[in-house]
Amino acid sequence: MRDNNKKLSLTTRIVIGMFSGVAVGFFLKLFFPDSLFVEGYLTKGLFHVVGQIFISSLQMLVVPLVFVSLVVGTCSISDPSKLGRLGGKAVSLYMVTTAIAISFAIFAAVLIQPGAGVELQSDATFEPSQAPSLAQVIIDLFPKNPFSAMASGNMLQIIVFALLFGIAMALVGKPGDRLRGFFEDFNEVIMKLVIILMNLAPYGVFALMAKLFSETQFETIFSLGKYFLLVFFVLILHGVVTYSLILKGLTGLSPWIFLKKMREVQIFGFSTSSSNATIPVTLETVTKRLGVNNSIGSFTVPLGATINMDGTAIMQGVATVFIAQVYLVDLSIADYAMVVLTATLASIGTAGVPGVGLIMLAMVLGQVGLPVEGIALIIGVDRLLDMTRTSVNVTGDAMVSLVVAKSEGELDEKIFNDSEADLKERDVADQL
Repeated sequence: MRDNNKKLSLTTRIVIGMFSGVAVGFFLKLFFPDSLFVEGYLTKGLFHVVGQIFISSLQMLVVPLVFVSLVVGTCSISDPSKLGRLGGKAVSLYMVTTAIAISFAIFAAVLIQPGAGVELQSDATFEPSQAPSLAQVIIDLFPKNPFSAMASGNMLQIIVFALLFGIAMALVGKPGDRLRGFFEDFNEVIMKLVIILMNLAPYGVFALMAKLFSETQFETIFSLGKYFLLVFFVLILHGVVTYSLILKGLTGLSPWIFLKKMREVQIFGFSTSSSNATIPVTLETVTKRLGVNNSIGSFTVPLGATINMDGTAIMQGVATVFIAQVYLVDLSIADYAMVVLTATLASIGTAGVPGVGLIMLAMVLGQVGLPVEGIALIIGVDRLLDMTRTSVNVTGDAMVSLVVAKSEGELDEKIFNDSEADLKERDVADQL
């Protein structure tokens, strides 16, 4: 058994864990729907504990990894103006892909009409939180207390502090050089922790999938089948086709190699439903398997995990058209343009706000005069779609990292083109 495990790649073991969890969850849901033993000792017991430990372990690494790797990357950049250039490229690309995503979603929803003839009633209610103003968003970028920002996991504030800290290290001279050695060693230790955690991932993924699919109310999904399938289809199409076209067009790199090497990250994102929790895995893949220099990846990946919301934008586009059709409201071309503009700008303006997807959707609905209460109709199927959205988002984070790295001459194409066997051999050598 031990020899077989050695022959299986990590990706294969994670996939086995995911599908095994789905199968177990379906089995328990089908044959033991009201079992107190299953609910108390498995669903809310073993599966819940293992799954939450797995997610907590991922989240445990996010703050130190982002801060340390970003400091290391920033202090190695001799030209401070390069940071502004990197930020401009990354933010522009993230906004462009978001605009494409929601435009694509609206077009598909208008064409398919998922809400036409649907009569839904829901006992659920939705009270949208207040989105912050643009001025407050800008103010909140700068932490009053960086340790408080780290404790609360405020990613944008952590990024800003790490950038300032790294710039100061680069400018201070010899003290900065000595401190740089410490951070580089610290970064190596954190990356080793990521590798250790990734080898435990199949068990965590199994537990998360088993719990989710044993609790999911599939009756709700069936009643919203057309909406659910349309969002899912557009998410997959955007993640595969749109990103591949952008990557090929702007870098000339192979989309097939890119998507193949992103499998582990996509499964992690799908299992955790959190771009932030997936940062350690995304960053490790982007730098070690795709060849992006750490000075680029340590900036673009955390930034993307915070402001890149292509998956959420797709949900908003389809949901807006769906709710309009259910409530028999005709939207004009100007209304659709307003939806695209609002969602694109809101992806940055509401970054880091809890429940950001639903807040953004409430803002979009308000802009075109649709009832916010319509969100309650789709909440029941949002959990499974959220998992797919996260997989799309982390794929976009990696794609933008590659484009920015290529444009800055900070991409090792040999690593990008390395086969799985070459990567495995190099990983073994690194461990030795």
